[in-house]
Formats: sequence, structure tokens, C-alpha cells
Amino acid sequence: MRIIPAIDIINGECVRLSKGDYNKKTVYSKNVLDVAKNFEDNGIQFLHLVDLDGAKQNRIINYKILKKISSQTNLTIDFGGGLKSEEDIKIAFESGAKQVTLGSVAIKNPELFLKSLEKYGSEKIILGADARKEKIAVSGWLEESKMNIYDFIKEKTESGIQYVISTDIDKDGMLEGPSFDLYEKIIGENPNIKLIASGGITSASDLEKVKSIGCEGAIIGKALYENRIKFNDLKPFLGC
Repeated sequence: MRIIPAIDIINGECVRLSKGDYNKKTVYSKNVLDVAKNFEDNGIQFLHLVDLDGAKQNRIINYKILKKISSQTNLTIDFGGGLKSEEDIKIAFESGAKQVTLGSVAIKNPELFLKSLEKYGSEKIILGADARKEKIAVSGWLEESKMNIYDFIKEKTESGIQYVISTDIDKDGMLEGPSFDLYEKIIGENPNIKLIASGGITSASDLEKVKSIGCEGAIIGKALYENRIKFNDLKPFLGC
């Protein structure tokens, strides 16, 4: 299972929110590049980079930070947040992203989602399926749609998507453990997808459990920043 630390960006800083609430923000570093380099120095190969400014403003904002990290590390970066147009997606890839996560677009502009999937391929487009009480949330989690998460993933899988990142928003940043039941049900209904667990992962045992469920990857944020999970805990997953 891939270990994928998350860096969320607001105003150029590395932050974490609680339950996606922009008013409940903790700043962990003012230098995002230093955080990324520290991950790499500790054996990390992948990075989940989220443009929270972009998510709020409905356009890519922090592509210069993406470009800086991609040019000064060897991390494989997936980038999300604010990718609402063909040009936004193009900028993300040109700035060094190896994959992009599209969530709101898949709901609000399915034509663009399908066009991007056809243009870049299923290895490069990740479906963002973030939900609150099993309903898909969009626009940086500021809006809740009426779409059930299971129907949403099934529909997009039939369109050819391979990778799915799913976050239970009520678990995100709370350090209370992830939604194991949610992931089990998603994989049970869509056994061929590569599911990336996100939100609430607090311990190495949480990682072991999401791996046993069948998740292809796990995104870790606050637990790393607050030393609930240490880099030594990750060695069995990193092949160290």
C-alpha cells in the first residue's frame, strides 16, 4: 500500500483543517518546500498536494508551489483543489503534477471530467469522492450535493476511472480513526478500483487495517504533523 502524506496549502503555508472547516485552521509550516523535502528525506515517494485557496476560489492558485516542489524533489505528486477548467488541469500537469484529483468537476461539469479522462488517461486522473454522511461534497467541501457516494463512484467507474480518493469529511483532521466501513463498502461494490483512503488515519494500526481492507494507498496528514505516526512507523510500508 502506498503511503501518501498530504500538504494542504492556504496563503502559501502548510495547514490542516478540522472537518474541512476553513475557520479551524492550524498552520504547521510557512515553508511548504521544506515540508516536502523532509518527507522525501524520510523515504516518502508520493505526495498529495491540495490547493485549498484554489478550492475556495474555483480556479488553480498555488501552481507555483507545485512547480517548486516538483522541480526540487523527486516526489510523485497528485494535485487537487480548484481544478475547474481545461486550462486549470493543463497548468497542473505543466507544473509537475503526475496525477490530478477531480471531484467537483465530476459532479458539476461531467463533460469536462470525461474529456480529461480521455485526454490524459485513467492513470493520471483521480476521482475525488469526498463525502459527509455518504453524500458527495464539492467546492472545497463547502457545498454538499445530493449524490450518494456509492452511486457516484459506480457511475464514474463505468466511465473508466481507476483511482479514487475518498475522504469522510467528518473524520478529516479529527485524529479519531478513519471510516473503515465506508472503505469496505466502496471496495465491495467496486472491487477493481484503486481506492486511496483519506481522513482520520491516526496510527500504524489504522494503516494496517486500511491495507487489509484492500486500499491501494493511504493519505496521512495531521497524524504525521503531530507525531501520532512517526516515520519509523512507516518503514514496513515503505520497504525500508
